Amino acid sequence: MTYNEIKKNEEVLAFLEKGNADLGVLGYTDHSRAHCAVVAERAAYILTELGYSEHEIELAKIAGFMHDIGNAINRKNHAEYGGLLANDILSKTDMPLRDRVTVVSAISNHDESTGGAKDVVSAALIIADKTDVRRNRVRTKEPENFDIHDRVNYAVTQADLHIDVEKKVITLDLQIDERICTMYEYFDIFLGRMLMSRGAAAMLGVKFKLTANGSKIL
Repeated sequence: MTYNEIKKNEEVLAFLEKGNADLGVLGYTDHSRAHCAVVAERAAYILTELGYSEHEIELAKIAGFMHDIGNAINRKNHAEYGGLLANDILSKTDMPLRDRVTVVSAISNHDESTGGAKDVVSAALIIADKTDVRRNRVRTKEPENFDIHDRVNYAVTQADLHIDVEKKVITLDLQIDERICTMYEYFDIFLGRMLMSRGAAAMLGVKFKLTANGSKIL
């Protein structure tokens, strides 16, 4: 089972589509296959830059693309539900048991309320997911209808993830329009996610830093 095959898997795509539709009804930002593809490719970028194996990179991409399938069951505990669904889907493929368990564990531990990095695959997934902050994840186009999550995402005009291999630092560099969202509002929503990313970075043997509008924040 490869990443390219997972991207075409009917069950995976159906769960992602339903989960994203359900979250739309609840007012959440985009959690579609587009988000999952960004997470998969970003997880691969992190592990590639840090010199991890092609095998670990492939597993991180698979986990990244599948990580939000649990939203089709319920937003609460979606990571754990996603792990169970992933195990069922992957058990029908030729993926070796050890690899399947690694992917299932990464998916099950990617939410900041209950999870945390357990190995390099889960660490890369966490950082990739928590740093996907961008304006086009906001569904509603009317600012007067924005909730706090919409404002925070819409206020981010640019988000770049940099990896300095020599200094062993991963940096999320944000440009935030403070006319839309204050720094306080940003951290009210994202502090837990950024702290989770810092823990995940430690698992990879690097530091995690956050800069906003040119100033170091974390």
